[in-house]
Amino acid sequence: MGLNLAQKIISAHLVEGEMKKGSEIALRIDQTLTQDATGTMAYLEFESMGVPRVRTELSVAYIDHNTLQNGFMNADDHNYIRTCAKKYGLVFSRPGNGICHQVHLERFGAPGKTLIGSDSHTPTGGGIGMLAFGAGGLDVAVAMGGGAYHITMPSVVRVELTGKLPDWVSAKDVILEILRRLSVKGGVGKIIEYSGEGVKTLSVPERGTITNMGAELGASTSIFPSDENTRAFLKAQGREECFVPLCADEDAVYDEEITVELDKLVPLAACPHSPDNVKTVEELGGIKVDQVCIGSCTNSSFADLLKVAHILKGKTVCETVGLSIAPGSKQVFGMLAGCGALADLIQSGARILESACGPCIGMGQSPGSGGVSLRTFNRNFLGRSGTADASVYLVSPETAAVSALTGVLTDPRRLGEMPAFGMPGAFVINDNMLVPPAPPEKAGEVEILRGPNIKPFPQGSPIAESIECECILKVGDNITTDHIMPAGAKILPYRSNIPYLSRFCFAVCDESFAERAKEKNGGIIVGGENYGQGSSREHAALVPLYLGVKAVIAKSFARIHKANLINAGILPLVFRNKEDYEKIKQGSRLSIPDVKTGLANGEFTLVCDGENIPLASELSAREKDILSAGGLLQYTKTRVQK
Repeated sequence: MGLNLAQKIISAHLVEGEMKKGSEIALRIDQTLTQDATGTMAYLEFESMGVPRVRTELSVAYIDHNTLQNGFMNADDHNYIRTCAKKYGLVFSRPGNGICHQVHLERFGAPGKTLIGSDSHTPTGGGIGMLAFGAGGLDVAVAMGGGAYHITMPSVVRVELTGKLPDWVSAKDVILEILRRLSVKGGVGKIIEYSGEGVKTLSVPERGTITNMGAELGASTSIFPSDENTRAFLKAQGREECFVPLCADEDAVYDEEITVELDKLVPLAACPHSPDNVKTVEELGGIKVDQVCIGSCTNSSFADLLKVAHILKGKTVCETVGLSIAPGSKQVFGMLAGCGALADLIQSGARILESACGPCIGMGQSPGSGGVSLRTFNRNFLGRSGTADASVYLVSPETAAVSALTGVLTDPRRLGEMPAFGMPGAFVINDNMLVPPAPPEKAGEVEILRGPNIKPFPQGSPIAESIECECILKVGDNITTDHIMPAGAKILPYRSNIPYLSRFCFAVCDESFAERAKEKNGGIIVGGENYGQGSSREHAALVPLYLGVKAVIAKSFARIHKANLINAGILPLVFRNKEDYEKIKQGSRLSIPDVKTGLANGEFTLVCDGENIPLASELSAREKDILSAGGLLQYTKTRVQK
């Protein structure tokens, strides 16, 4: 029996466990990445381990999220990350060099390598044939220190691509179609592996768009084979020596298989407020558009923006529409300028933003009250844009560009025959914004700069014999990390300051939550299906820990957030009978007796206002040890000391 592509890379990096679906495995990690919204915490955690230098093949610290310099906080965090990188052996990508996933694909991604990053869209690396996972900052810190990355062995889903995309239909429409079919929880516990003749028609940047939004499926990761298109991309980036051909064996076995006929796809849009709320552009009709934003780690490649420039050339953006465009990297920005496409964008009336995440993470360009915003991004969660009552639609760059001209949601196929947009034979290479680390013999001379906004992070306590408290919040299905710990220009600068950040915890759902949690000395949160979907931000676990949350009980959890809760020392429990969710109300008195016994056997009893409710914990032996120790940091320190 042959191996699929994911199994091949896993087997080559397996250090513990067996490739048995549902069992825990540990992987050797070749590369790590962080970004600045999560990076400060990751490096504080790395420092606390006492490891003098990173032990990976490559670790990169990117500055791409918190680039809006409104006050001293972001600049101080960047200096902290820069000096940590210099001292501990990381490459530092300076502000303006680009979005981590775009730059990593261009300059560092390599087929067959493993990568984890403190950003949920790290699976973008699957577009170049990497096995790339989004993870919490503490998991990344452990990997930087030479530790393995632990994950439950996923099932592997084969997505066969047939045919070729029609004119003006793009890779964004491919992943929106898959989201339409599978939903935002359809990929939980799964690796999405692409194959078929249609793969050969897609460039590495197009593949990166598809693997990027695999995060919205809840998938562990997504991956494409490494083929001649991969070689051509690496050669054009001056890195052909990194090429390794990789594909599944002909007799590989998969847990599920689906087929997507590329030639039958049409332009699609994800409607408010979920990436899986997908309809065709045609059936949505001519919705009036107030704003268009093009960019993000999903759709800001050179090829994407060449198409946008072609559509806008010689025309003017509709007078009622605000159009902003953010090239994904300095390389993309420079090449657009060099070929004249940047001038076409500027002349159309587009506002050109720096090469950063920007509006995707709520850093500027918020729509007007009740506005309709078309975005080529990966998430359209309620309030993420910075405007609570805005309606955000996720679309392709082609749909976004033509709609910016017409002022209404418009099918780009009306443009007629599409010119060929081939990948350049050589990208312009200039790595002057990548700062190398100090050599080991000079590392001791580097001073770590810590601004006043950088506060100690909370640490969990060894698990208690029993938990007695109140249900301090009850929420529904598909609660995102944006609900738990919002993004945006108002809040992101305080990612290094957990006490201040705690004021905004769950503010999207209940503005009084933080105050109530402090008054009640913490408690238990109850949630529905897919609790914690979205970003990898561990702040969505660290802030509840700071506020005294002892456990989260849900119908089901998103993978990364569940891991972050465990890493923080918060007990994640699931209802044995999902209908018992209805028995708990906010304010109910709750108790969980014999916690240590329950942790050992996976069976818990919740006493809610005198009624017994059976709960379960779906935890590996290692995760049980982490919770017993009070979190991953304490667990790791103990092992290092031993």
